[in-house]
Amino acid sequence: MAFADLLSDIAGRLFGPAGPPDAEKALVADALEAIVDVVDPRIRSDRSYRRKLEPGVRSTIEHLRGIGQLLPAPILLSPERWKDEPLVQSCFARPDEVRELFGRSRELYRFFDANPGCEEAHALLALRREERTVLAPALIGGELRQDVQQVTVSFGQRRLIAPAMDALGCRRQVGEAILRRMAALALQGMIGKERRVKDLEERKGILATRLRMLQLRRDGVQRALENEAEDPAAEIAQLENALQTTVEAFVAEKASLATLEGIIDNVRRIFEAPQKVVGLETIALRLSGTGYKVAPGSGEAGTDLSLQELFIGEDLRGVIAFVRCARRDLPPPDDAIRRVERTLI
Repeated sequence: MAFADLLSDIAGRLFGPAGPPDAEKALVADALEAIVDVVDPRIRSDRSYRRKLEPGVRSTIEHLRGIGQLLPAPILLSPERWKDEPLVQSCFARPDEVRELFGRSRELYRFFDANPGCEEAHALLALRREERTVLAPALIGGELRQDVQQVTVSFGQRRLIAPAMDALGCRRQVGEAILRRMAALALQGMIGKERRVKDLEERKGILATRLRMLQLRRDGVQRALENEAEDPAAEIAQLENALQTTVEAFVAEKASLATLEGIIDNVRRIFEAPQKVVGLETIALRLSGTGYKVAPGSGEAGTDLSLQELFIGEDLRGVIAFVRCARRDLPPPDDAIRRVERTLI
C-alpha cells in the first residue's frame, strides 16, 4: 500500500470505533511504520525499534481516539442560514463574510470541480480566536458608563480545510493531517539538534579565536614588562571555562544526533506524551451582540458559545468546527469576490 494511502487508512481506523484486539494490534503496527517512514527510515536499522516505539504509538492512538470522540458534529455554514447557527453568527459579522470565505477557498472549488455530482461538502472550519482589552461604553447597574474596560473577541484567519463527501471522510483527512504534523514535530526536533550543533560549533570557533588573541596579548605584555598594561589573565580564564563548556555541549549534542538511539529517543519524546503536543480544549464564553465578552453572572444579553480549540505543537492553535457547505453557495468562478481575492493571495 502506498504511504499516503496507508496514512489515510490509519486515520480512518483511528477516528472510527475501537476494533477487536487483533485489529488494534494491526493499527498500532501500521501507524508505527508510517511514522518511521516520515521521520527517518534508518530507524529500522535498530532491530528493537518496534519495541522502543510501540508504547508511544499506543499512547498516541489512545489520545487521538479520545480527541476524535470530542469532535463536534457538523453544522451548516451558509450565507442564507447565517442566523440559524450561533457559532456562525458569532464568527462572521455578516452573511457576506461567509460567501467571501467560500469565494477564496481554493480547496472547496477544487473539491466541487473534482466531484461534479456532489451538491454538499463536509469540511473543517478553522479560525484563530483573538481577544483584546478595550475601553468602551457599557451598562453598569442599569447606568450607561463610558470607558469601561471590556474584552472584545474576534475570529480571524478563517480557512476551510479537508473538504470531503461526508463527515467521516473529512475527519479522516483531519486525522491524517494531525499524524503528519506529529511526525513533522519529531523531525523538527532532529533538525533543531542539527541547528544547535552548528551554533555550538560556530560559538566554539569564536571562543577559540578570542582565546588565542588574548593569549598572544598576554605574551606581548609579559615581554614588554609594561606595568601600565592590563593583564588579561582573568579574561583568559573565563574564556577557557566558556570554551570547555561549549565543547562539552557540542560533543554531547553531536553524539546524540549521530546515533540511531538519539533519533529514536526524539520520536519517543513526541509520541509517548502526545497530550503535550496535540489537544482539544473546550472554551465556554458568552458574547454580546457587538462581540464583547459578557462576564459570568451578568444579566446582559448575549450568546452562549462552546468553542473547540485544537492545538498541534506550539505554533498551531485555532477554533475548529466541522461544517457543511452547499455547492449553490459558492460564488461563480468569475465573481467579483474571486477576482479581488486572486489579487490578494
